[in-house]
Amino acid sequence: MGTAVTLVKDSAPAARRAHPAAPATLRRRGRRENLAGYLFMSPWIAGFLLLTAGPMVASLYFAFTDYNLFNTPKWVGLDNFTRMFDDPRWQKSVEVTAKYVVIGTPIKLLLALGVALLLAQSRRGQAFYRAAFYAPSLIGASVSVGFVWRSLFSDGAIVDRTQSFLGFHVGGWVGNPDWILYSLVALTAWQFGAPMVIFLAGLKQVPRELYEAAEMDGAGPFRKFWNITLPMISPVLFFNVLLETIHSFQIFGSAYVVSNTQCGPADATLVYTCYLYQQGFKNAQMGFAAAMAWMLLLAVALVTAVLFWSQKKWVHYEEDAR
Repeated sequence: MGTAVTLVKDSAPAARRAHPAAPATLRRRGRRENLAGYLFMSPWIAGFLLLTAGPMVASLYFAFTDYNLFNTPKWVGLDNFTRMFDDPRWQKSVEVTAKYVVIGTPIKLLLALGVALLLAQSRRGQAFYRAAFYAPSLIGASVSVGFVWRSLFSDGAIVDRTQSFLGFHVGGWVGNPDWILYSLVALTAWQFGAPMVIFLAGLKQVPRELYEAAEMDGAGPFRKFWNITLPMISPVLFFNVLLETIHSFQIFGSAYVVSNTQCGPADATLVYTCYLYQQGFKNAQMGFAAAMAWMLLLAVALVTAVLFWSQKKWVHYEEDAR
C-alpha cells in the first residue's frame, strides 16, 4: 500500500513535466479567440468611431465656435448657448416641443395600454387584431406617411368633411396654426403598436391567481386594474414612458413633411429638431446648430434622470415585494 501511494505521488510531477506548456497553450488559444471576436466586432467598432463617437466629439467642439461649413471654425466660447436664450424662435421651438411631448406621449401610451388590455383577452382572430394594430408602427414616421397624413387633414379632406358633418368646422388642420400640432399628436397616437406589444408582454406576466383572489373578495374590474394590473406592469409602464418621451423629443420627419417643410404656419410645428435643421442646413449656422443639439441632449438627460428618480414612488419591482 505504501509503495502504491509513493508511485502516485511520484507520478504527479512527471505528469506536470510531460505537459509543461499547457498554461501557455491555453493563453495562446485565448488570445486567438479574443482576436477572432474583435475581428468580427471590427465593423461595428469602426462604424461607432467614425459615424457616432467622431461626429459627437466634433459637434461638441463646433458648439463653441462660429462655423458655417465653408470657413474655418472660430472659437466663440459660450456665445452660441447664450444666444439661444435671446432667440424668440428658439424659445418657440422649446415651447412647441414641450407641448407635443406633454400631450402626445400620454395619449399614445393610454391608447397602447387600452388596446393591449383588450388584446390580452382570449378571443377569435386575436393574432389578426394584434398584427393589424401593430402594422402602423412598422412604417414609422416616413415621408410617404407624412404626405398621406397631410392630405387627410387638409382643407376639404375627409377629416374636415367629417367634422363639418358633425357640426364642428375648423377647416384644414394643417393650415390652421391652432390645430396643426394636434395632427402630429394624432399621427404619433396612431402608431401605438410598439408600446402596445410591450404592454401585452407585461400583461402576460401577471399571475392569474391574483385576479382570482380579488374576485373572491368582491373586487370589480376597476379595482382589479388599479390594485393588481397597474402595479404589476409598472416596470413595463416606466420603460414605455421613458422610451416614448425620449422619442417625442426627437420628432422631426412628420413635423417637417406635414407642415410642407415650413415647420407649420406661424411656427405652429416649429419643433426643436426642425429649428435645429433650419439653423444648421438652411442658414449654415453649424456652430449654433451643434450647440442646440447638445442642449437637447442635456434636456433629454435631465428628463430621463427625473423619470428614474420618480420611479421609486410608483414603480413596483418583484424584488421589492420580498
